[in-house]
Amino acid sequence: MNGDMINVALPKGRLGDNVYDLFAAAGYRCPEIENPGRRLTFENPDVGIRYFWVKPSDVAIYVEKGAADIGVAGKDILLEYSPDVYELLDVGLGRCRMAVAAPKDFRDDTRKTLRVATKFPNIAKRHYSSIGRDIDIIKLNGSIELAPILGLSDVIVDIVETGATLKQNNLEVFSTLFDISARLIANKASYRFKRGEIQKIKDSLQEAIR
Repeated sequence: MNGDMINVALPKGRLGDNVYDLFAAAGYRCPEIENPGRRLTFENPDVGIRYFWVKPSDVAIYVEKGAADIGVAGKDILLEYSPDVYELLDVGLGRCRMAVAAPKDFRDDTRKTLRVATKFPNIAKRHYSSIGRDIDIIKLNGSIELAPILGLSDVIVDIVETGATLKQNNLEVFSTLFDISARLIANKASYRFKRGEIQKIKDSLQEAIR
């Protein structure tokens, strides 16, 4: 691989499409990525950039391990996995929040261990530890809303965008833990050796956001 290129890990899906549009608006368009076919990497040597799509939760791993110089990952991923990367910029995309939700009639009986279903066990543990609440984590990978409906958990800790899915399932938000948006992150070694190029990308993105 050409060492002069900046390798960028983009999250697959709607967020990634919006992130690429932002990079393109900032001057880092890549015609190859707009007609992808079966290719996995896409580059534009004229602006010194190479993109590749990865699962959103894997962006931070690619960046931390140096396979990507920079990437864009949700704040939820960064707080859950605590990757050893630099967080350079809030790009303002993918806005949502991490929240505790439960059935509308839920009342917390503090004499019992609280059963918490979540995709984010580390975030949930930190939150409940901070308020001194004993919990039992139930790690799930999908359909978190189903857990309290079927009696598997008392509450859930999950990402809430509009709240429509919660409402449809007779659940409601009981507390918001923090707001989430997508962040530009950088590999620490890359930032040391390619600081000028990475800083230029960051500044251009910042300008495009404005």
